[in-house]
Amino acid sequence: MIMEETQNIEKKSLKLVTGSSANFEELAKDCVSFANARGGTIYIGLENSETLPLASQIIDANLPDKVRKRISELTINVGTYTQLITAENGGQFIELKILHSASTIASTTDGRYYLRISDTCTPLPPDELMRLMTDKPSFTWETKQVRIHKADTDPQKLQQLVSDVRASNRVSDFIKQKAPQELLEYYLMADGEFLTNLGVLWVGKRTDRAKLLYAPVIQFLKYDENENRVNKIVWDDFSLNPKELIEAIWTQIPDWKEGIEVSDGIFRKFVANYEEDVIRELLANALVHRPYSTRGDIFINLYADRLEVHNPGRLPIGVTPENILHKTVKRNEHLAKVFYDLKLMEREGSGYDKMYEILLSNGKQVPIPFEGDDRVTVTIKKHIIKTEVVKLVSRANEEFQLRQKEIICLGLVAQHTSLSATEFSRVLNLPQQNAIRDWLGRLPELGIINSKGKTKGVEYFINPEFLQKLDFKGKTSLKKIETHRLRELIYQDVSTYPKSSIGDIHQRIGTEIPYRKLKAQLYNMLEIGELNSIGKLKGRKYFIDKKA
Repeated sequence: MIMEETQNIEKKSLKLVTGSSANFEELAKDCVSFANARGGTIYIGLENSETLPLASQIIDANLPDKVRKRISELTINVGTYTQLITAENGGQFIELKILHSASTIASTTDGRYYLRISDTCTPLPPDELMRLMTDKPSFTWETKQVRIHKADTDPQKLQQLVSDVRASNRVSDFIKQKAPQELLEYYLMADGEFLTNLGVLWVGKRTDRAKLLYAPVIQFLKYDENENRVNKIVWDDFSLNPKELIEAIWTQIPDWKEGIEVSDGIFRKFVANYEEDVIRELLANALVHRPYSTRGDIFINLYADRLEVHNPGRLPIGVTPENILHKTVKRNEHLAKVFYDLKLMEREGSGYDKMYEILLSNGKQVPIPFEGDDRVTVTIKKHIIKTEVVKLVSRANEEFQLRQKEIICLGLVAQHTSLSATEFSRVLNLPQQNAIRDWLGRLPELGIINSKGKTKGVEYFINPEFLQKLDFKGKTSLKKIETHRLRELIYQDVSTYPKSSIGDIHQRIGTEIPYRKLKAQLYNMLEIGELNSIGKLKGRKYFIDKKA
């Protein structure tokens, strides 16, 4: 059974290579696009929606060889081989394998260039050919064998890899049962008896990692309000693998722990200047998507009002700053698999979605990507645009368990007060009106977002009735109050009304809070000395010893 079309799989009708409607030129374009990417397979005799050919489909035994010869006549630097396959239902189809053109650029004989991006054959204009030449070596960098025996790894790093794989819920039990050396081969960190570049990068010894072209070097630079450099930390001794680099950067830079408190009714919510998940996702993206065949350090520049992450190299062909939220192109696919399996990054193509969700939930601006001549920069702004957005998104999510796209849309509309369809499409780079409805999801039917106008003149805004409803329900949500907030509420109440009984406290802070939950927290606060009491049983009164 043949799976759906992907980056490496394409399905074509048998009519493409038979009869008067045969179009070998169209097939040649697809072969060129696969060769310039990472190779692939075209199944001829299968319609797009089918997983098996027609049971009655019988193919001339000479057709596979005819297809191979015709492709060789219409293309340059494209290697193929074909075979006739009989499916489980008795029907036949042709399997056309296209080899990766590792060191040359493939083209059609009439001088046209194509590249497989996602599941599409994309034409390459002349100015993109130089980028393709630059990216070519990175396609094979990961799996290139080096003369280091696979037994000559760093034992601690290998053991940590094995532990991480076996602890991950993203890895099947079959893979978890593999021996350490088998895991190296599974993740293409080893080829035969020797390690690959990927293997040295992840489990190799420091001296071997230092010899790689080019192992990542990361620099952290901090600037004051006048943009004068005040701190510098460099990770350039090659002792850490990518996972360890991310952990070191997060733990060794104290600035990540800074933030502000935002009022949420009678509570305060801490909002970090730069959220941990955003930092980790930025670092994972930088390490996974950089071209390892190109020299250049990763820079983390921290300014008074923003954070910039500079990554050497340009974006992969097909990805732009405008479509980066939607487009997925693998540059180091095997490294990306390790990152995903070890839960160091979100699933493929969802990293920016997650950053949008977190930043917009906290009332901040979305990430700003910029592509220069030799590097890509992503900027994260520090300041909260609207503090009330934090409360709005939080309350809406608590009540309706919003999906990721719905949180993104709600945050955007709340920040801008209202958004036209044109502005919505521009901010999220959505191709058509229907895409806006897909992103809004349940927000209109839940009564959270309203709209007025038609077609491109549609304007989206927060439903005023929903805002009123949120205020009305603010008190009733105390029924599910978080423990740390309940403790703060108790402390403030007892500070204002010393020597109060549990019944008085319960009446003032909200009878909707479960009595047993309140009682448990009062006893816990007594045990750790946050509160004092006099009396016993029903006559017990609570107070705070100011002197203590």
